[in-house]
Amino acid sequence: MASISPVLSLLALLNFVCIVFAFDVSPLQDFCVADSTGKALCKDPSTVTPNDFFRSGLHLPGNTSNPYGAAVVTASAATVPGLNGLGLTFMRADLAPNGFFPPHFHSRATELVVVLEGSMEIGFITSYPSYKYYSKILGQGDVFVVPVGLVHNVRNLAKGNSVALVAFNSQNPGITNLPNGLFAAQPEIDTVYLSKAFQLDVNIIKELQKKF
Repeated sequence: MASISPVLSLLALLNFVCIVFAFDVSPLQDFCVADSTGKALCKDPSTVTPNDFFRSGLHLPGNTSNPYGAAVVTASAATVPGLNGLGLTFMRADLAPNGFFPPHFHSRATELVVVLEGSMEIGFITSYPSYKYYSKILGQGDVFVVPVGLVHNVRNLAKGNSVALVAFNSQNPGITNLPNGLFAAQPEIDTVYLSKAFQLDVNIIKELQKKF
C-alpha cells in the first residue's frame, strides 16, 4: 500500500485542529465548583453545598461616589464558585445622574444589557474601515447587545439613577477602559507618539497622563 502523503497528513491534522477549536469546550462533569483553597481545580463534589451556587445582594445599589458616577455588583466565578467553568458572568450596573462608563471593550465576551430602571444610551463602534456607531436610548425593560471585542459606551440619561442587569458569555470577559489604557499605562506610552496619534499638543497629553 502506498504511504500517505506528508502533505495530506498535515492537511488532515490542520482540519482536525480547526474542528476542535470551532466549538466551545463542553464540560465533562456536572459542575466544577472553584476550590477556594487552591489545592485543586474543582472542589470535591461531596463537599459542595447550595451556597456554592448562590449569592445575594444584587438588589442593593453599588457605590456610585466616584468620578464616573457608576458602580457594578458582580456575580462571577469569584463570588459564586459554582459558576466556575460555565462561561457566564452576571452583574448589576448602577449609574447616578450624569453617570457613565467610559469607552471600553471586552475582549472575550458579548454583552447583553437589560435596563431595569431609568434611561441610558448604549452604543458600540464597528471596526475599520467603517467605524460605524450603533446606539440606542433604552428605557425600562429594553435590551441591547454589544458584540464581543467592540468599543462601546454607556451613559445615564435619566434625571435620577438608572439600573441595568448585564450578562457576559464568558467567565472572564476582560475589560479595557480606553482612557486608562492609553493614559495610565505603566510604563507610560511615549507622549510624542500619543500627541501625533490624537493630533493634540504634547503638553495636553502630559496633563492627561497626570490625570489618569
